[in-house]
Amino acid sequence: MRRLEAPKSLSSEVIDRLAEQIISGKLPVGAKLPSEQEMMRGMGVSRTVVREAVAALRARGLVVTRQGAGAFVDRAAGRQPYAIDPEGLGSLDSVLDILELRMAVESEAAAIASERATAAQIKAIGEALRVFSRAITSGDRAIKEDFAFHLAIAAATQNSRFVEFLDFLGRLIIPRQSIRSFEGTAEGPRQYLARIEKEHEAIFQAIGAHSPKKARDAMRGHLVKSRERYRELASKTPVL
Repeated sequence: MRRLEAPKSLSSEVIDRLAEQIISGKLPVGAKLPSEQEMMRGMGVSRTVVREAVAALRARGLVVTRQGAGAFVDRAAGRQPYAIDPEGLGSLDSVLDILELRMAVESEAAAIASERATAAQIKAIGEALRVFSRAITSGDRAIKEDFAFHLAIAAATQNSRFVEFLDFLGRLIIPRQSIRSFEGTAEGPRQYLARIEKEHEAIFQAIGAHSPKKARDAMRGHLVKSRERYRELASKTPVL
């Protein structure tokens, strides 16, 4: 509760200080925050600043307020938000885990897209496929183009949560971003990407035909094959 020295955004300073104490456990779950008067006196700030800070902490799920009783550290404050460490994706085991997660989400996304996609969205998926094909023809690893194809399908679900999911994972969901892909093996990079291109084509055709079952099966098949390719790769190719 020492006085604030820097005048830059006093409410932000108070928020950061209290949040640090909550997250570190100095203010444990269920603990009552100091009263407005104690915070005003201890940190040398106004009632307005204190109230803004408490409101912000409440919005972040760190505290709850009780009428006439004050603010208390919320039970949910100790829960860490879900995150995937990009550093861990250099591990083949982690890549396989992500592929299985994608199988669960993206297979259904493809099925929903086949039911809801507008003509413009189907065209966008087709264009993403063509851009991917041009990239691999030119010898590119086509990482961003691969991601764009999957993102176009997510957008065609007309459910923003699917798009947010892929945005959250980012381009690191494409395994060759972090794992050497069949370089120096019997199947070279160009052949490997050509197989992916055919799988993408099957997904696109199923969505364009408005067939949920075919779209779901095509996407699942694509990701299952990717998983099998990387399982096979495990004992042959070193991690970057």
